[in-house]
Amino acid sequence: MSTKAKAAPIPVARRGLMLVLSSPSGAGKTTISRRLLEMDDELHLSVSVTTRPRRPGEVDGTHYHFIDSESFGLMVNRQELLEHAKVFDYYYGTPKEQVEKRLSAGQDILFDIDWQGTQQLRQRARDDLVSVFILPPSTRDLEKRLHTRAQDSAETVAKRMSKAADEISHWAEYDYVVINDDVDRCLADVHSILRAERQKRHRGVGLVDFVKQLREGR
Repeated sequence: MSTKAKAAPIPVARRGLMLVLSSPSGAGKTTISRRLLEMDDELHLSVSVTTRPRRPGEVDGTHYHFIDSESFGLMVNRQELLEHAKVFDYYYGTPKEQVEKRLSAGQDILFDIDWQGTQQLRQRARDDLVSVFILPPSTRDLEKRLHTRAQDSAETVAKRMSKAADEISHWAEYDYVVINDDVDRCLADVHSILRAERQKRHRGVGLVDFVKQLREGR
């Protein structure tokens, strides 16, 4: 039995979007982010600058751009960051120039940032922003995940748990909220959001010309 080949997608210019994933530490946004990038070739990770020390296995320029506090301050003063925030004694920020280049080229960018950074992006680039907040199924499960991943000391885990309630209180500021009680289901939900948002009319910068051609019978 013959199988009909799929037609190639019609190329219509589209402005990229900024997909933000936020959650309290341990709720799974890093896992979701990694798997989302693996399954979607059109999505690219935003590489932030940070003043925190590099963790084992992290690569400068791939996971973060690791810089000192003085260099970070200069970037803030020069308004070279699209957003920046202090999280657990260290600073994080998103270089503005690299983001705009990718959006203009029709590339989608994934942000793994907290509610402070998301608020700044909303103020400066609302039309490009799609924000998703990931909730844990329970506080007990959240604490268990923090201990299981064994990246932080008991003192740091306690600090993260004490801050979780404040982070969760910002859930209503996001466009979408997904509960991560099953990582595969959560991943599928987030990917569905991404695919739908790509079709928003205002992102289709080439639609005017395409529709004009249709009306002209071409």
